[in-house]
Amino acid sequence: MLSRLFNKLTSGTSVPAIAHDELMQAHRQQSCTIIDVREPHEFNRGHIPGAVNHPLSHFDPARMSQDKPIVLICHAGSRSAAALRRAIAAGTQNVRHYPGGISGWRARGGPVE
Repeated sequence: MLSRLFNKLTSGTSVPAIAHDELMQAHRQQSCTIIDVREPHEFNRGHIPGAVNHPLSHFDPARMSQDKPIVLICHAGSRSAAALRRAIAAGTQNVRHYPGGISGWRARGGPVE
């Protein structure tokens, strides 16, 4: 289901993204892996519950688990878009980014731990 949703949301875009409401739903259903590409000190100040930290400074797409669709997130969308381009270039499929970043997530009432 999430794969169809990703494809619908991102058809025709150069940087595949996921909308806030769809990410909220996927998070609630635990149907995606959320990878936060901020640095550890940023991640430790607050992140989406269940997210894993893979800082962009050491980002290796091969380290990402691909058992579920992947959503990349950072502070405001730039670093997650860069990580997304690296992941796609490495052949990773079923990966998107959340352009609002953790700041947008928080502003729209998304849970943070």
